Amino acid sequence: MKKTFLRKKINRVMLKTLFGVALTAVSAILLIYLVALLLGPPSLMNDQNTIYYSIDNKVIGEEQGVENRYWVDLEQMSPNIINATLMIEDQRFFQHNGFDMKRIMGAILKDIKTMSLKEGASTLTQQYARNLYLSHEKTWTRKLKEAFYAIRLEMYYSKEEILEGYLNTVYYGHGAYGIEAASNHFFNKSSNELTIAEAAMLAGVPKGPTYYSPLNDMERATNRQKQILALMVEEKFITDDDYFLASRENLVFTDPKERKQLTIGPHFQDTVLREAAKKLEIDQELVRSGGYQIYTTLDIEMQKELEASVANTIADTSEMEVGAIAIDPKNGAIRALVGGRDYQSSPFNRAIQAKRMPGSTFKPFLYYAALQNGFTATTMLMSKPTIFEIEDGNVYQPSNYNGYYANEPITLAQALALSDNIYAVKTNLYLGVDALIDSAKRFGISSDLPAVPSLALGTATVTVEEMVSGYGMLANGGYKIDGHTIEKIVDREGRTVYELDDNNRKQYLNAQNTFILTQLMTGTFDESLNGYMSVTGISLTDQLSRTYAGKTGSTDSDNWMIGYSPSLVAGVWTGYDDNRTITKMPERSYSKDIWADFMESAHKGQPNKHFDAPDDLVAVPIDPETGLRATPHCPVSTVMFFKKGTEPDYHCSEHFYGELDSKDEGNKEKKGLFQRWFEVFFE
Repeated sequence: MKKTFLRKKINRVMLKTLFGVALTAVSAILLIYLVALLLGPPSLMNDQNTIYYSIDNKVIGEEQGVENRYWVDLEQMSPNIINATLMIEDQRFFQHNGFDMKRIMGAILKDIKTMSLKEGASTLTQQYARNLYLSHEKTWTRKLKEAFYAIRLEMYYSKEEILEGYLNTVYYGHGAYGIEAASNHFFNKSSNELTIAEAAMLAGVPKGPTYYSPLNDMERATNRQKQILALMVEEKFITDDDYFLASRENLVFTDPKERKQLTIGPHFQDTVLREAAKKLEIDQELVRSGGYQIYTTLDIEMQKELEASVANTIADTSEMEVGAIAIDPKNGAIRALVGGRDYQSSPFNRAIQAKRMPGSTFKPFLYYAALQNGFTATTMLMSKPTIFEIEDGNVYQPSNYNGYYANEPITLAQALALSDNIYAVKTNLYLGVDALIDSAKRFGISSDLPAVPSLALGTATVTVEEMVSGYGMLANGGYKIDGHTIEKIVDREGRTVYELDDNNRKQYLNAQNTFILTQLMTGTFDESLNGYMSVTGISLTDQLSRTYAGKTGSTDSDNWMIGYSPSLVAGVWTGYDDNRTITKMPERSYSKDIWADFMESAHKGQPNKHFDAPDDLVAVPIDPETGLRATPHCPVSTVMFFKKGTEPDYHCSEHFYGELDSKDEGNKEKKGLFQRWFEVFFE
């Protein structure tokens, strides 16, 4: 009796214990599902490659972040890779709810026997959860977290979404995450082009990316491939004939040289990355790995032409560097950018990041202020060696290039064309240095500008981007623009998260004075304005086939050329990174030669457009020597533009028939560039 009673008591205790354990297990499961329900769907955000596109929607580059991956929809993948992956990783994927209990129980028994966690039974859902949220350490804590995330994934996402996510995040070795990156890395093709044999080879890699990679061990990888092909036959995803052909297919792997990333405008792409991070207000690394599609302003052909102009101009043996930008003056879109001669040796962007003295290319900002304050194209000032007394008893004595001076009054038109420094400093002091600073700021110059007389000669440091954007405002008639590289950014979900709005154009500069200054800057290439020395662009006149406005600039260690047509502005700086003095004469002309070669290439086949003249201007033939209205007796006349009422009243009286007869007869037919402008606009 006692034994029977004891046995019954033990049975009751065991039943209660089992019931308690079962109840606890059920409660725990219910609690887990309740917590999962309350937490809502887990984020599927994951690193993806960001792609850059040119203005014609061609891929120019790709940001990989820490890992090389980008997303493709399940429908865009070859069915071969989907079937091969399911066969080797999770054959019951579409039947289970995130856990394959049969496989799990078998794995648990083996783990208990070995007292380890070596045996795995993870479903694709669990693996996807691990790829998204967890590390790959083999601990019970990690496995429990993995199970919890798997429940949440299965609760809120469809099987197709989970499978798509898994195939886009699983690691295939060699830095390739996701099937698209792997397909490109191994076979140089998209995942929708994979053959049965290629798909089976790739499907076997994630189990051990180093161990099963065909690039590391072809024999081991091939054996696993055949195992997968056999499973595909067994489950009737392929036929026996398919197996026969696939198992004997000669796989052609990507040549390592073909794996190099696109290198169209690498300095430009760095600029895009910085701009995107600023626009989206996130770190650059999040842009790299955010899966964005960034539509840029780059014109591939212009980029190639600019790079070719640099390569063809600067001698291979030269240590000179270059920074160059071309923009569309309508809105400031950067069409081409060179930040240095060799990105691999120096990713430093000399077009955006470097600040150098612009020399005389700064003078147009001064002369715009002068026009605003009553100067005209024929305002005369003396050009001779001059000592200027400035504050605190100090003196300033600038000089002209090579010590040449007119030693007589010259016009603003000639001063700009010849780049007379005395005229510039006199103008700066007459207006007051603050007038030049204010003018430069209106042109978008944001660098620090010292209030000193020499500022007129470009002694402050600025970037190529600032200068080119400023000239762009002259080219477009005085509208405010900002240099930029991005038109639109689309996130991984296909949503447009940024789009440029360039419809709100604001007139920042006086349209009449802007046009007058542009007309004066064509004088850089107009030999009719030659005086005590030649115009600064004379070496380029034979290379140019259309009308450009521009300005040269130089210091001991910097050379600049910035110029524009109505449709394109380009600026080129050349010099040494260490600011050493430029001593070789050929190197002094590099910036001009690069600019001219590029502008002619960029405009090839394009119509010859002219700058639009605003209303209330008059065009008057002027004698460049006297600055008065030209007469038939003047050996040279050139048309200059004036606001109505500011044009010269008097005609030149210094040239007569006798003088003309004694000169070269050919001068009778000589016409300046301004004269040709007059014929275009007013005849």
